[in-house]
Amino acid sequence: MSRCELSGQSPVVKNLVSHSNIKTKSTAYPNIQNKKFISEALDMAFSFKVSARTLKTIEHVGGFDKYILKQVDTTLSKKALTVKNKIAKKIKFKTAAKA
Repeated sequence: MSRCELSGQSPVVKNLVSHSNIKTKSTAYPNIQNKKFISEALDMAFSFKVSARTLKTIEHVGGFDKYILKQVDTTLSKKALTVKNKIAKKIKFKTAAKA
């Protein structure tokens, strides 16, 4: 099953209801795409399976680094969690060096 690595979106089971009120089970899958994101803090590219809605949210927030730092750890995949920790460590190191 397809699942977004950054937002945790997964397929949803829903009912299709006819005019005669007969309910038929159906599955709605998220629009999952393989995309590469460039981290400004690390100057590295990372590829993730993300939903189209997550791509739109990343643009709205202002970039990959800001989005992944705001995400809750439970929604991220293991790969994304390691990237988040690397970015957080690098940003913490940069702010400590400036002070």
